[in-house]
Amino acid sequence: MSAAPTPTPTGQVAVSARRDDRTAAAIMAGIAVIAGIAGAVLWRLVVRLPAYVVQPDGSATVSERALTEFFAGDAWYTVIGVVVGAGLGIATWRRFKGIGWPCAFLAAGLGLLAGLVCWQLGEILGGVPFDERLAAAKPGDTVPIALALRSPSALAVWAFAAVTPILLGSALGPDEEAAPRQPRRRRRQVPSKQAEQREVVDDLGVVRTEENASNQ
Repeated sequence: MSAAPTPTPTGQVAVSARRDDRTAAAIMAGIAVIAGIAGAVLWRLVVRLPAYVVQPDGSATVSERALTEFFAGDAWYTVIGVVVGAGLGIATWRRFKGIGWPCAFLAAGLGLLAGLVCWQLGEILGGVPFDERLAAAKPGDTVPIALALRSPSALAVWAFAAVTPILLGSALGPDEEAAPRQPRRRRRQVPSKQAEQREVVDDLGVVRTEENASNQ
């Protein structure tokens, strides 16, 4: 029987890196859920909901000023999405920029996850549905509308805000794959020939100096 091949150190490092990435992705998903919960609580606190006034005849009316506040929930949801999404995008880029382009899809998924949690939990925190509260109201009572996301397309803001830091980081950051520039070296001019001097006595007995060129 032949023994099973032993994984090389390079293969072990790759497997360990993938395992660490999966663990980090799960942790980031948990952070996105927590961010969505915090966003839902903040959404419920900052939105001022307009209210209907129940008339003696049983009808309900709302003022023109209150009508302008109907989409305040969507506006605040978008603002919270920009802040939370950008934070998730920065954290994702710092941790997963080494995996390349899948980092952008991971950030978009985390942004959508946080946005969905904020959306659904925020509506739950709104309390009893508006129809039930209106049916139980008496003449003269004011019944605030339900906290709801009236424009579901605002959810895309969470994903776009999460991807933006990654796009900016990859476009404006240094290219880690580029080869480092080698420092310039000054060329030293080395003489190819060096004169050597020696003394020679001619036939008349006079000492003379001669120069012989030798290659180095």
